[in-house]
Order: sequence, then structure tokens, then C-alpha cells
Amino acid sequence: MQDFLKANYHAHTFRCQHANGTEREYIEAAIDMGIETFGFSDHIPCPFQDGFVSNIRMTMDQAGEYVGCIRKLAEEYKDDIKIYVGFEAEYIPEFYPQQMAMFRSLGCDYMIMGQHFFKSEKDGPYTGTPTNDESRIREYVDIVISGMETGSYLYLAHPDIINYQGMDSVYDWEMTRLCRRMKELQIPLEVNVLGMAEGKQYPADRFWKVAGEVGNDVVLGLDAHCVNNIKDVDNYRKCMELVERHHLHLLDELTIGE
Repeated sequence: MQDFLKANYHAHTFRCQHANGTEREYIEAAIDMGIETFGFSDHIPCPFQDGFVSNIRMTMDQAGEYVGCIRKLAEEYKDDIKIYVGFEAEYIPEFYPQQMAMFRSLGCDYMIMGQHFFKSEKDGPYTGTPTNDESRIREYVDIVISGMETGSYLYLAHPDIINYQGMDSVYDWEMTRLCRRMKELQIPLEVNVLGMAEGKQYPADRFWKVAGEVGNDVVLGLDAHCVNNIKDVDNYRKCMELVERHHLHLLDELTIGE
């Protein structure tokens, strides 16, 4: 359809245990909406060593099947849409080497960073938990910058997930630090459509004011967890209003594999 995004790199599958619908349904919905490039980026598995089993991501053993499934569908639909496969990942130094080895061995296309936790869900806390603790927002920015400096991530998903409710001056200082470093590294920031739809703390107007002043590149991400998320025109338009309000530099498509 007209007036809708042409590329989306943020979509999940049932393997994360909090999404539903089949990959085929996602792809056909994307085609119906006129999306030309569609990326699956389900939550990356973590190589937990103590028997811990996550309830928000696939296991390491499922990763090969996940990539193989998407590759098969990409070939089937190659005349209708470009399909990529990758992961959404937290930067966790403890797990990073093994995750990157898996990523390379499976021949994945890309990763995006979504720093949902300061470490992992096993150790917590969730970065979206409301806090007045200045050390939390500072730690979030430090982790994101360290991860992005590896050069492993295509963009930063929901950069405004951190739910700091303390002094505005602290928020502005830390988010400016984040935005400036992302601009230096040429890392786009994601305006998250699902967050808009679900009334989360993101997209946060105060964050995007900073990003507009710094001049960051931005992308829109559906963060699809079901087929309806792929067809969410209303919240796409609300995100576009935010883009226009803060004069953000929106990228329609990203380069992968070059």
C-alpha cells in the first residue's frame, strides 16, 4: 500500500515464546502492505551454562532451524520480497564470543541491538523498569556504546527503552552522550512502532528531541510479534508524526551484507 514503510528489519517468531503466527503469514502480510524488504530478527539465544532456561528467547539448539526456515521461505518468495534473517541481541560480554561464533556459522545477515537487560534476563534488571537511579541510565549508555563499538550491530532498537524518571538534566546529558556516539559510529536509531501501539515508555518524545538536535539517522521498526503488527498503519503514522515533529533524518532502507 502507499504511505507505508518499504523496509522492516525487526520481527520475531514463535520461538521467542511471546510472539505468534507463522513466518509465512508474516511474509504474506508484508507483501500485502507493499513492504519490499523484510528482516526477521528474533531474540538471540544465550549460552547459559547453569541449566537456566529462558522464557523469552529460543535455545541455542533452535537457532539452526530458525535460520533454515527463513532461508527456505526467502527462496520461495524471492520474486515478491527480499527476506533477511538475523537476531535482536543484547550486548552481553559474557556471551558475546559464543553468540558471534554461532551467528557466523549459521551465515546470518545482520544483528540489531535491543538492550532489554543490563546483562541477561537471568541476572536482570529489565532496562525498562522505572528508576530514579542515575547509575542505571549511565550504565545503559555505557553498555550500548561498548556493544556498538564492536561493529556487530546494524542499528539500535528502541534506544529509548531506558525508563529513567529522575532529573531531566541527567536524562538529557546521558541521551545526548548516546546519540552523539551513535552518530559518530554511523549507527541508526529505531523509532519503535510496537512501543507506540502498546503505550510503552518508548517512543519517548524527550529522547527524539535530543536525537533531532544531534542529527542522528533513524529507521522505523515494526517490532512485529504478530501479523497485526505488520499491518498497523495507525501507529506507523503516529511514528511518522514524531519523525516530522523532531525533523529526524529517516532512512527508508539499510545496506546489509556489503
